[in-house]
Amino acid sequence: MIIKGIYESGQVFMDGQELLPDESLKIANHSPTGFAWGYGGSGPAQLALAILMTRWPAAKALKHYQDFKWKKIATLPASDFEIEVDPDEWLSLENEGGK
Repeated sequence: MIIKGIYESGQVFMDGQELLPDESLKIANHSPTGFAWGYGGSGPAQLALAILMTRWPAAKALKHYQDFKWKKIATLPASDFEIEVDPDEWLSLENEGGK
């Protein structure tokens, strides 16, 4: 999936569709003001959870979103970005590393 973030507005798009925090907020309310990236705080946690919830059941997303935040979301630049991420591939690589 291609994930694109617009830093000034905090908007995130996945494969061209805007990702909203609504569903992820029902599971874990880290950042009711929206998404952020480029550091390890509440906005990046909300984004990581929301991304994983688009591909996985909530229980699986909850189990892995903090690691995903630190490995992928917190390392993004504090600016606009565009990356390609496959959460399933990321998880399999993590599992191979003993996680």
